[in-house]
Amino acid sequence: MKAAAGFLRQEDGPRVAVFDTTGWDTHANEGGAEGQLAGRLKALDAGLAQLKDALGPAWSDTAVLLVTEFGRTAAVNGTRGTDHGTAAAAFLVGGAVAGGRVVADWPGLSQRALYQGRDLNATLDLRSVFKGVLAEHLGVAPRALEEQVFPESAAAKALRGLTRA
Repeated sequence: MKAAAGFLRQEDGPRVAVFDTTGWDTHANEGGAEGQLAGRLKALDAGLAQLKDALGPAWSDTAVLLVTEFGRTAAVNGTRGTDHGTAAAAFLVGGAVAGGRVVADWPGLSQRALYQGRDLNATLDLRSVFKGVLAEHLGVAPRALEEQVFPESAAAKALRGLTRA
């Protein structure tokens, strides 16, 4: 995080960084507040705090989008973990974020509300979040988003108001 922040805070440095973390595929023994999932979340929190500290004043111009490539099932499996699922949460943090809210249509966790009776029901295309951040925060043109970044994604409209103008 410190090394990335060193590059990102430079006036002529990169505007985008990608971080990949592993160990989130917790099929067994996730635990509660003291389990392996809590430990990974604690490490993520520490990493984000380190990024914020290392960016210094540049943090006020920063947007960090935290996403996963798959969700988890709503119910615990037989080995006290969760299996691959469909929907998941994404988090947008940073000084440039117009935060303080949750953007979601929460379907609930009742058996009837779950997708195929086991997963959270996806209510928002994640590309809409990416498009919103890329357009508002980085100034990527709508046409480029539709044709180059996310081809054939016209149904996923860019979310507006995610970052401060």
